[in-house]
Amino acid sequence: MAGEDPEVGDVQTHAGAPVRPRNDPRQYDDLADEWWRPDGVFAMLHWLAAARAGLVPAATRPGAVLVDVGCGAGLLAPHVANRGYRHVGVDLTRSALAQAAGHGVAAVNGDAAALPLVDRCADVVAAGELLEHVPDWRAAVAEACRVLKPGGTLVLDTLNDTVLSRLVAVRLAERVRGVPRGIHDPRLFVDARALVAECARHGVALRVRGIRPAVPGLLRWLVHQAALNGSGRIGGAGDGGAGRRRSAPRIVPTWSTAVLYQGRGVKRG
Repeated sequence: MAGEDPEVGDVQTHAGAPVRPRNDPRQYDDLADEWWRPDGVFAMLHWLAAARAGLVPAATRPGAVLVDVGCGAGLLAPHVANRGYRHVGVDLTRSALAQAAGHGVAAVNGDAAALPLVDRCADVVAAGELLEHVPDWRAAVAEACRVLKPGGTLVLDTLNDTVLSRLVAVRLAERVRGVPRGIHDPRLFVDARALVAECARHGVALRVRGIRPAVPGLLRWLVHQAALNGSGRIGGAGDGGAGRRRSAPRIVPTWSTAVLYQGRGVKRG
């Protein structure tokens, strides 16, 4: 709205969608038909899911469980389908969970800060692009560690609480056509050092590294998006996934955790 700080005020989430406050969970219902469009508004979540899956070890026992906290529509599922896990997804958004179930995820409606799961039930807990969306990320970390078995693996990715992260992920990213406005509230971004310390408090030795889209792939994707927008099409609709094959960037490690970072840790036995 006019006169409001663009980082914290109400914003338009997507063409034709209602005006919502930043980080309003109802945005995911508004954008429900975008989840599986490879060049849609959740394109980067596809790239991040592929990178996150690279941190998930193969199951070491029959019946192993992967708990995917904040699973959305199940974008991680295709990348871990051959790892030997029962994939359990927890999310607040029922429209997203219905899609996750269609991709082989055992869908559970629940809050990341109060998981409706028993202690030590998971061999792996994944929390991808989640912590920067919850009002109390420390409570979400405590719950992720609670449901993780001793010796189990925690994998996550999130946005750092830095000036650069707010600039890149909010002010700049939201100027790109096809990126939903208001999906992030920068006041919820998560300091990497604080996250490592909090995980340690719950018995998980988390190691973090910076990640980013590979530049050549990102440039190709931006050009492809511009072509889609120039043709009057919504990103990804009707291209049968060809856009993803041509232009989707890989997520690669980078020296700095100042914007986007990934973490992996094992819970003490």
